[in-house]
Amino acid sequence: MKYYSESVAEVLAELSSGIDGLSGEAVKRTTDPEHLNRLEEAKKKSFAAKLFEQIANPMIIILIVAAVVSGALGEISDTIIILAVVVINSFLGIFQENKAEQAIDALKKMSYTTAKVRRDGTVTRVNSEELVRGDIVLLEAGDFVPADVRIIECASLKIEESSLTGESVPSDKNAAVITADEVPLGDRTNMAYMGSSVVYGRAAAVVVAIGMDTEMGKIARIISTTKENKTPLQLKLDQLGKVLSIAVLAICAFMFVFGIIRNGGFNGGHTLELFLIAISLAVAAIPEGLAAVVTIVLSIGVSRMSKKNAIIRKLTAVETLGCAQIICSDKTGTLTQNRMTVVETNTSGSADKLAIAMAMCSDSSVSDEGRVVGEPTENALVEYALTLNINKTELEKSMPRVGEAPFDSVRKVMSTVHRIEAGGRIVQFSKGAADELMKRCTHCVGENGVVVPLDDELRERVADINHAMAIQALRVLGAAYKELDAVPESFEPDDIERDLIFIGVVGMVDPVRPEVKDAIKICGEAGIRPIMITGDHRDTAVAIAREIEILHDDAEAITGAELEKISDEDFATEVEKYSVYARVQPEHKVRIVKAWQSLGKISAMTGDGVNDAPALKTADIGIGMGITGTDVSKGVSDMILADDNFATIVSAVAEGRKIFDNIQKTIQFLLSSNLAEVLALFAASIINLHLFAPIHLLMINLITDSFPAIALGMEKGEADIMQKAPRNSKAGVFADKLGINVLYQGAVIAALTLVSFFIGRAHSAETAVTMAFATLSLVEGFHSFNLRSQKKSLFSTGFFGNKFLFASLLASIVVTMAVIYVPGLNVIFKLVPLGLPHLAISLGLSLAIIPIVEVVKWATGRRG
Repeated sequence: MKYYSESVAEVLAELSSGIDGLSGEAVKRTTDPEHLNRLEEAKKKSFAAKLFEQIANPMIIILIVAAVVSGALGEISDTIIILAVVVINSFLGIFQENKAEQAIDALKKMSYTTAKVRRDGTVTRVNSEELVRGDIVLLEAGDFVPADVRIIECASLKIEESSLTGESVPSDKNAAVITADEVPLGDRTNMAYMGSSVVYGRAAAVVVAIGMDTEMGKIARIISTTKENKTPLQLKLDQLGKVLSIAVLAICAFMFVFGIIRNGGFNGGHTLELFLIAISLAVAAIPEGLAAVVTIVLSIGVSRMSKKNAIIRKLTAVETLGCAQIICSDKTGTLTQNRMTVVETNTSGSADKLAIAMAMCSDSSVSDEGRVVGEPTENALVEYALTLNINKTELEKSMPRVGEAPFDSVRKVMSTVHRIEAGGRIVQFSKGAADELMKRCTHCVGENGVVVPLDDELRERVADINHAMAIQALRVLGAAYKELDAVPESFEPDDIERDLIFIGVVGMVDPVRPEVKDAIKICGEAGIRPIMITGDHRDTAVAIAREIEILHDDAEAITGAELEKISDEDFATEVEKYSVYARVQPEHKVRIVKAWQSLGKISAMTGDGVNDAPALKTADIGIGMGITGTDVSKGVSDMILADDNFATIVSAVAEGRKIFDNIQKTIQFLLSSNLAEVLALFAASIINLHLFAPIHLLMINLITDSFPAIALGMEKGEADIMQKAPRNSKAGVFADKLGINVLYQGAVIAALTLVSFFIGRAHSAETAVTMAFATLSLVEGFHSFNLRSQKKSLFSTGFFGNKFLFASLLASIVVTMAVIYVPGLNVIFKLVPLGLPHLAISLGLSLAIIPIVEVVKWATGRRG
């Protein structure tokens, strides 16, 4: 059916729907769990495909070759152990991949979109996936169109359809039937399509297609889903891994060739042993699991942040948050509670007339239970009318709305046109920012309700009243009206918002969120500068900013009009002067962000409206509002605040810093451990000593690497993490002396391992290898505790603060003791039971890493 060529009545009949929407029973009957309103995603990889990817890793292939060679030469135990390690590593890799997928799936569920629908005559919000054909959806500026719909009624509706048509200019829409037979998608003025967005006006529409049956779904069948981009850190680690792989392989090749030359050429079993040691060292030393572990740490952090109302949509935001230097925040609802109450009014006419104008020119309504439902500011106006016994819902029955010019953030005014049933007269009400509304007025209501010309004296008086309310931190709105001879042919603002009669103003208070002041203080200690941006009057903005201590001098505030007079070049040199921006337009936000970025500052920007999208995309971190935000603003954000709270941004920054700190600890641990293995093996090979067999290296790698590394990623973070300057976003992987720490710690661990080996060698070669194995295995477990803090003593951070790390240490000890003392198992691993003195020496050498690192911390002045 060509819905655009059918009348509204015919379309509704075809879909078994009506103006009041579907019944609950009809929705249940129509819903198909296999055909929900969503685009099909690329099929997830099967277990077999994931296993193949793990085995296809070059290092794993080398191990499999080693296992085959060992088996061919009769080393069955070596073959079994190597293959076991291959299997365990592969399953660990799959486990890590599944954990990352689960975290991303959880985020998708938390950031789903909703749609406003009318069912059984009642308006409600549902998950967009639950929409069915025949549903009546209500659209307004800032909404994404949730499905393909036929418009059944609308007011000044404009929809941006560039994702489908390529046309950058929003399309005007209406509900009229299109009589032409074949009409291109871009010319179907009574249709709206999934993926497009409402930029102006409002509408009611009936759903005609969902999911893969929509125009967007047809495109989705053609193209494949793009992969999630890696974060800059992950890319750096991939690059680091490649460099280290080449370096380690070169060392292994050198050791193999050097051993052959020293032994006078190829020598059967000894050559095999050299070959196995070389390739085992390569697998043990190359941190092939580093990027995977970092992904797990990022995913764990993202899940933790979501529990604190910060929903991360892009992993890159986690890294960038830790570098944030500027947070540009909207005032209303983010710094304040967005819980408006009318506390002051001023009008020369009757209070009833002011209340009627404010209530009727709003989209909030009074439910049957007497509860006001809608947007907070408009709720306050309707509640104010109720205090005067004026019920908007009842009033609408005798004064129905026949047209409107919806509010937008540029002109800051909204207008509605009504037909008064008694007498058939037409009246228009307009409300908005008092100073903007006054520009559209020529008269005002004077004493005793007499309409008088609005001269300069009266304009100045209104401006003074506006100012007096604003300096009390009140949000001020004005109301005006005019009577019309007939319903206007056009509801464009320029056509109807002129020659208005000013009625009066109301002042509303929006209390500051109680936790915001502490959050602002934390920002100061963390080297982060908060900036307030608002469409409110300058005096209101300054009063709020003073209360929360963002501003200390009135000169730090600037209006959008004043900003317009400053060139981009000059503003870049002056941007640091300003902490408060009042009366701004959405496009000013882009200029503010770019000015800070020109100074090299990492900037976050909040936004909730459709016009905020460019600023959110321009900012280093775009932050959408989960409660008041439009679908468009949320769609372009890097992070969404589930509670619209500024304090949540600060909490997310702290979490971002903690995640990066933990990742650095993980990197330092893995690289120092791997370096120790390389140095110990290399030194032993040079002096022609047999230190470790391949199975020893593989077991140590399995025991001491992955689990402590992940456990370090679960650290709670250091107490002073928000008492230091933001991290430099351009800093490399080895910043903050990480490279130096890796070198000296790797060298110390290698030295302790060799000392243990030489002590055991005085007893027997088997004892030497067993002591070295025990020392290297345990020292890395103990060393992970050193990294709980980069600067504080372990004795101040404690051994038991991270239960996951403690569990990984216990596991390491249990497994190490098992392969040494369990009969049969120690034979497989070519180890011998150690006597108490030798075990004590190995344990003592392992524990030595703690005081050594403690001394270095103290000596470098990093001990806290």
